[in-house]
Amino acid sequence: MAVHCPECAFVNAEGANYCQKCGAYIGATGTAESGESQTATYRVGETGEFIPVDLDDVVAQGAALVIRAGGGRVGESFPLDGERHSIGRRPDSAVFLDDVTVSRDHALVVRRGADWHLDDLGSLNGTYVNRQRIESQRLADGDELQIGKYKLTFLTR
Repeated sequence: MAVHCPECAFVNAEGANYCQKCGAYIGATGTAESGESQTATYRVGETGEFIPVDLDDVVAQGAALVIRAGGGRVGESFPLDGERHSIGRRPDSAVFLDDVTVSRDHALVVRRGADWHLDDLGSLNGTYVNRQRIESQRLADGDELQIGKYKLTFLTR
């Protein structure tokens, strides 16, 4: 069974500890035998402390985004509790992704009726859902979003 790199999604041979493409460490992402990820989920408190969260509790309130790869922030969660959530490199973004691969105003998650949509805001590097570049896309539970070097998962109940 192949192992996907958590940083660049390159498919590596089973048993590989480092990605053949980008060199990222992949040995701790779960073994092919178990098929399980070892990612803990958390949110960052007002003073910068990590607060562990249970994804079932987060999703019970509605939808959420969880960082799955990139920037050393794997597991950080962002509950989607309003109507609009900005994603970008601007510090006041609802989902602040501090990296040059992310535009200041990169994308927007918007509730339209009962559904959530992801809209690209003219970003330089593009916005992807399930590895397809999008301008606007309705999100479904489990969709993988890629914004710059970050990969996030959209979760909903």
